[in-house]
Amino acid sequence: MAKTKDALGRQGFGALTEIDVHAVLGANICPESADRIGRYLVLGAWNPHLANRGLLTEPMFGARLPLNGVIRRAADSTETTTETIDAQLLARISGNPAIREVATDADTRLKAALERLRGT
Repeated sequence: MAKTKDALGRQGFGALTEIDVHAVLGANICPESADRIGRYLVLGAWNPHLANRGLLTEPMFGARLPLNGVIRRAADSTETTTETIDAQLLARISGNPAIREVATDADTRLKAALERLRGT
């Protein structure tokens, strides 16, 4: 997780939220279900500059923040997968052409963070 946070940080993102899905499911649903899902962490990534641009363009943009990323490893795997939301999806939901610029910037930064992780 530290590498993921570092990669996001280099792109101007901080992790506002962290949800340990495995722990929450284990405590609230059942441990067997959590174990079948494996290690699963949701990070709410926040870039204040992108958030500012998005909110000035469209106040409803805040309902789509933070931008989520996932760090997961299946119970029977040794490989960890890191994924992020496709910010262009947010632009399509919005329908506001100006949000596309913010989403493109977010996508570029998120993809750069993922590439950095692949290189480590």
